[in-house]
Amino acid sequence: MGDESAHRAYPDPREPTPWAPGLTVSVIVGVLTAVAVYVFGIALTRVHPTLTIAVNLIAVSGIAPTLWRWRATPVLRWVIGGVVAGIATAWVVLVITGLASL
Repeated sequence: MGDESAHRAYPDPREPTPWAPGLTVSVIVGVLTAVAVYVFGIALTRVHPTLTIAVNLIAVSGIAPTLWRWRATPVLRWVIGGVVAGIATAWVVLVITGLASL
């Protein structure tokens, strides 16, 4: 019985991967995440630039273990991909914005 419950977390390898809906979910979640992280980062930068770095690192280190556990769940893996891509994109844009303002 323990083997059955552990096996249910993984999709049937014979089923086709739903690329179109999965990538759609990833893109939507990625865009929303990138916008949220960027706007929050800009707001924190107005208070203090070091605060932006500290809050972002604390937030990512706090959510990383949960995302790592969810990575094998069929629907959540697409959401996690979007979250990771959104955070990375927002960080790159924040660094470019910060360097451009120097």
